Amino acid sequence: MNILNKYNDFLQQKKSDLSSDISFSFELFPPKDFHQKNNNFLSCINKLSLFNPTFISVTCTAKNNVCNDYTYNAIRNIPKKLNLNVAPHITCINKSEEELTSLAHRYWNDGIKSVIALRGDNFLNSNRKCYAYDLVVLLKQVANFDISVAAYPEGHPEAINKKIDLMHLKRKIDCGANRAITQFFFDVDKYLRFRDECVHIGIDVDIIPGILPITNFHQLKRFVSITNVNLPDWLINLFLHIHEQDVVVSQMIGLIICVQMIQRLCLEGVKSFHFYTLNHYESVYSLCSTLKKL
Repeated sequence: MNILNKYNDFLQQKKSDLSSDISFSFELFPPKDFHQKNNNFLSCINKLSLFNPTFISVTCTAKNNVCNDYTYNAIRNIPKKLNLNVAPHITCINKSEEELTSLAHRYWNDGIKSVIALRGDNFLNSNRKCYAYDLVVLLKQVANFDISVAAYPEGHPEAINKKIDLMHLKRKIDCGANRAITQFFFDVDKYLRFRDECVHIGIDVDIIPGILPITNFHQLKRFVSITNVNLPDWLINLFLHIHEQDVVVSQMIGLIICVQMIQRLCLEGVKSFHFYTLNHYESVYSLCSTLKKL
C-alpha cells in the first residue's frame, strides 16, 4: 500500500474522533508585489475563506517600516465580498509611540478592529524599551481593539526562565489582550502543561495552539534553530530517511502528525486552532477539510 492510501485510511479512522465544532484562524505573510504572476497570498485567502475562519492574521516584521505598507496593502487587497475578519500584526520595538498611535488610528478608521500585538524581533539591536504589554495598553487607549498576543509553551528564546516568561504573558493579558496564540510546537504535553500553568496564575483567556503543518523537514529545522521549540525524537525519526525532494511523502507525514496532535487537543477541550500557512494553502486546506469533514 502506498503512502497516499495509508494517509486516506488514517484520516477515515480519525474523523470520528475529532470535534465537529472546532474553529480555525490562519496566518499569512504579505506579498511585496500584488502584480506578481504567482500570488500565493490571494490564492490562500480565497481557498481558506471557505472554512469561515474567526480571523486571518497578516504578518509584519520589525526589520523595517516598509513592511507596514506591505501589510496594509495586503489587507486592502483582500476581496470585500469574502467578509473576513483580518488582524494585522503590529510590532512596537521599531516604532515610536507617535508612529504606533497613528498606525492604530489608521487601522481602526479603515474598519480593522482586530490586531496581533507583538514586541517584534530586535534585528537592529534597538535600545528602545517597548514591550508587547506596552503596545496592548496603547492600542486599548486608541480604541477597543480585539487583541491577540504571543505565547511560548517552551519559553521565549530571550526569556531568563519560563516562570518570568509566563509572568510577561500574564501582564499582556492584564493590560487588555483578549487571547494568546502559541508558537508552533510538536509536544502536546508541553502545551497542556503550559495551559495549566496559565490557569494557575490567573490567566483566564483562550490559549490558542499554533499549528505548523510540516511540508519540508529541512525548512522546519531552520525555523527551530531560532526558537526554543523542541523536535521530539519520534518526529525526527519519522523524517530520518525521507529525502528533501520527496515533497508528497513529507506532506503526508506532516498532515498525519497534525491530525494526531489536533485529535489529542480536542480530547483535552481545545476548540480553536491557529495555522501558520507560510502562504501555501494546499496542506492547510487538506487538513482543515479533514477536520471539518467537508
